[in-house]
Amino acid sequence: MVDVLVIGGGNAALCAALMAREAGASVLLLEAAPREWRGGNSQHVRNLRCMHDAPQDVLIDAYPEEEYWQDLLKVTGGQTNEKLARLVIRASSNCRDWMRSHGVHFQPPLSGALHVARTNAFFMGGGKALINAYYRSAARLGVQIRYDAPVDGIELDGDTFVAARVGGERFEARSCVLAAGGFESDRAWVREAWGQVGSEWPADNFLIRGTRFNMGVPLKLLIDAGADSLGDPSQSHCVAIDARAPLYDGGICTRIDCVSLGVVVNRDGLRFYDEGEDFWPKRYAIWGRLVALQPGQIGYSIIDAKAVGRFMPPVFPGERADTLAELAGKIGVEETQFVRTVEAYNAACRVGTFDHAVLDDCHTEGIDPPKTHWAQPIDRPPFYGYALRPGITFTYLSLKVDEHAAVHFGGKPSPNVFAAGEMMSGNVLGKGYTAGVGIAIGTAFGRIAGAQAAQAARALTGARHEAA
Repeated sequence: MVDVLVIGGGNAALCAALMAREAGASVLLLEAAPREWRGGNSQHVRNLRCMHDAPQDVLIDAYPEEEYWQDLLKVTGGQTNEKLARLVIRASSNCRDWMRSHGVHFQPPLSGALHVARTNAFFMGGGKALINAYYRSAARLGVQIRYDAPVDGIELDGDTFVAARVGGERFEARSCVLAAGGFESDRAWVREAWGQVGSEWPADNFLIRGTRFNMGVPLKLLIDAGADSLGDPSQSHCVAIDARAPLYDGGICTRIDCVSLGVVVNRDGLRFYDEGEDFWPKRYAIWGRLVALQPGQIGYSIIDAKAVGRFMPPVFPGERADTLAELAGKIGVEETQFVRTVEAYNAACRVGTFDHAVLDDCHTEGIDPPKTHWAQPIDRPPFYGYALRPGITFTYLSLKVDEHAAVHFGGKPSPNVFAAGEMMSGNVLGKGYTAGVGIAIGTAFGRIAGAQAAQAARALTGARHEAA
């Protein structure tokens, strides 16, 4: 029997395993994926949103706690636990030295990574390098790792962990950390969560930005066993991504980042939301859900030559045309309405001083929806169109936890079951997203869960010795 069993293999799971091992516990980590696909969604991440009161290494200026909190409050619409959210925010200010001690390196943001030089610390080599560094450190410290080990059963005695099962194998442990992600790759579950709208099942047109191994089995097992849960199962980190992206594991390179520089229309050629509402890192994760609510779950990001060079270029080139009518034909949108929509937008633009680095004064008047910033006429050919589909990264239905990462049963914390990462992210993210906060949640609660699980294992061992 090991002291701590960690179920999952991404950032949160690894942080938990490392912290538990540093605390002297024996640790076994079960990763559902084969070794070459290890790391869950964390292999696709780029950065960590960090609180800081002054310039720090790769971070410029300051990003104080209250600003971070207000950013999170805005994107979630208040659907967040302030106590746990502030815990994450504060933890983001002092975790980087610990991360470096396990081989993680940081770098300044690349040009084109919009508006995040002040708020986000980028990983050198991206998420894959982060994950590989943690796995190397875990192996060096003696963490046992099993790949191709999807958990299909969890034994509990009331609210107390006893063992996990993988096929015919049974793994007992004195405590357990659940960090196995959400259920976004279980397409039947996602379909059920979104339901039917008219004759359409929106989820049938969703793509999965991250790992194919996040099937939500441990999450469902715990909920079925009486663990407290929270969150809307249809809410998720859902990004508008290139419609040509693969079904799984497209990652960051499938994102289309020019939305705020032009307009977005649906297949009927109509705009449906304010493209200039706020800075892109705070709003990009709402666009997947917006597109999901459109007919056919498809949208089109439209720009002209003025936008070229102002955003990270997509991996796949967009459709290019010299006239709006020609572009409508190439992207498959009804031509008359599309041209009418863009011309109405152009006429409504009130261009002041364009500056994509600030919330500028370029806006529209007299149209609905408005565009509140960065509004410039789409009038300089060539014109470009990028087809968009909803891309789910992770789901927000979660296990309810407290500040010690303990999973609750009937309103009370378990003595030895803890959760971290996407499996509890809904405590902080009821909806919406802002760049880098997922890794902040996983790192903060992974470290807490690992330390608490080691402590729980020691307490159980001590109690057994006393009983003997």
